[in-house]
Amino acid sequence: MPTPHHGRPGGPSRPGSTPPSQNPCPAAASWAAAPYSPHRWREECGVVGLWAPGTEQIADLCYLALFALQHRGQESAGISVTNGLHIDSVKGMGLLTDAFRNGRPTLDGHAAIGHVRYSTYGGSLNCNVQPLFAYSPGGFVGLAHNGNLTNADEVKASLVAEGCLFQTMTDSEVILNQMARANREDAEEAIVSALSRVTGSYSLAILLPDRLVGVRDPRGYRPLCLGKLPDGGYILASESCALDAIKAELIRDIEPGEMITIDKDGVRSRIFQRADKLSSCVFEYIYFARPDSVLDGLSVWKSRFAMGQQLAREFKGREADIVIPVPDTGITAALGFSRESGLPYLEGLIKNRYVGRSFIMPHQLSRETTVEMKLNPVRANLEGQRVVLIDDSIVRGTTSARIISLVRRAGAREVHMCVSSPPITQSCNYGIDTSIRKELIASRMSVGEIGQSLGVDSLLYLSESGLLNSVGDPGNERNCLECFS
Repeated sequence: MPTPHHGRPGGPSRPGSTPPSQNPCPAAASWAAAPYSPHRWREECGVVGLWAPGTEQIADLCYLALFALQHRGQESAGISVTNGLHIDSVKGMGLLTDAFRNGRPTLDGHAAIGHVRYSTYGGSLNCNVQPLFAYSPGGFVGLAHNGNLTNADEVKASLVAEGCLFQTMTDSEVILNQMARANREDAEEAIVSALSRVTGSYSLAILLPDRLVGVRDPRGYRPLCLGKLPDGGYILASESCALDAIKAELIRDIEPGEMITIDKDGVRSRIFQRADKLSSCVFEYIYFARPDSVLDGLSVWKSRFAMGQQLAREFKGREADIVIPVPDTGITAALGFSRESGLPYLEGLIKNRYVGRSFIMPHQLSRETTVEMKLNPVRANLEGQRVVLIDDSIVRGTTSARIISLVRRAGAREVHMCVSSPPITQSCNYGIDTSIRKELIASRMSVGEIGQSLGVDSLLYLSESGLLNSVGDPGNERNCLECFS
């Protein structure tokens, strides 16, 4: 089987890198016997791949692109660069600024991949930081993965039975080991063979000695796009905002079931598998993606604005004085609500920009205590007002309850909460940490009961039809709504 490598072959690792001897994964030994747990492997990550021969400081380009994707993962980050012979890999825990405190890869290379990661409890370990690397008779392979393999436990058990050893607790390593066992001379055929064994969601940036490969799963759960660098070369990234950060031009989105190969001869494409139905994650438009990104040809900002407009229509004849957002992801929908309803838009909550996103913090205590650290009410705008409070979603309900309490304490006379997504009643199996079903407030309470528990005068969720219309998919032909139904 391939042997993971985190530095230069035959020499010491670069400053800030993590050699295997210093990168223990104590839980990996027991993971083989552990059943699949819904608490594990849930990731909403960001991936970047760069092919830029002759470009100086390719690691810096990768860093800037990843920085634009920091919202997709805040627990760890990594960059790996190759010149075709060696790999220089630097990885670490925390934000990009923490992970690369001691410097970024310094190897002059022609290609690089990068990753920012979010995992749930049990997965936030040094050994799980991506990109992952392995060596096989065909050469080295680097992998950056966004998504969740739903049959990883089954495939892993089969590999362990064959004598395979695992160095991490991630489902991503299953792909590497399947590639090694594919017995194919061509690396791309090995990738296709490996992916034929797995199910679930994945967008991949794969680094090989002489090429960069991008892959999107057949249903298109996770986003991936292709861009062209201003001085030649190409970039693969989870969102188009990463392209903007390095002045790259968006060429197009990678199609579901498509493999893109970039090498000295340019860009090649093949459809390796087709699905009977597309299932792009609608939560990308609701919450995860940056509003300045374009996903599958659709502006995230325009989609959220349309969600807010539709919320205002569904708000019907209820009365209010002002519209305020829960920053940041409620802002665009609140603007749309204000435009449609004619109610004035005001800032009612000021965000501390130095605190991360509460939804993707791994522990409930972190999420709860972060609310007061992150948001502070503007009493001058709230006191005595009938407030429409716009947020993108309600997952567990604890964060929303604390926010509503802040607005009440600031003197709001009424609070009407409007949510720019339907009620989340089911756990997600494809890479978003919506927790186990019993923790989802909408799985055990009616809308009226949720409103009472949150302490609002009224609660309105966006209808599924309203959501689909907002993302230009009225017939639900390309979006996954599984977490709502």
